[in-house]
Amino acid sequence: MYMSAELIATLSAFITLGVGMFAGFAWMLHRMDTLEGKLTARIDEKTDGLDTKLGARIDALDTKLDSVDNRLGARIDALEAKLDAVDGRLSARIESVQSELVEVKIAIARIEPPRHLIVAR
Repeated sequence: MYMSAELIATLSAFITLGVGMFAGFAWMLHRMDTLEGKLTARIDEKTDGLDTKLGARIDALDTKLDSVDNRLGARIDALEAKLDAVDGRLSARIESVQSELVEVKIAIARIEPPRHLIVAR
């Protein structure tokens, strides 16, 4: 098979361009991997410090919330006791009013004569 000089030159140019593009792409990948490693290290360094700071703040907030929860629980218990006392007093008053109402009904029944029903014929 016969190949002309122009064909050999064209093929070698395409092969050279392909190898050059492959080498350039490989160099870009290597550079991106290096930068990714550096950025990961920097981000990890920052987040480790941030994790410890946030952990301390969250623990402080937990203790504050626990104390607030305890105080609110005590206040709610005190209010429940007050409401129970008020409920007891109101129940006693309602019972006394009820017994007085029964006595008033009996007194009214003694005063009024019985009503006779008039039947229409």
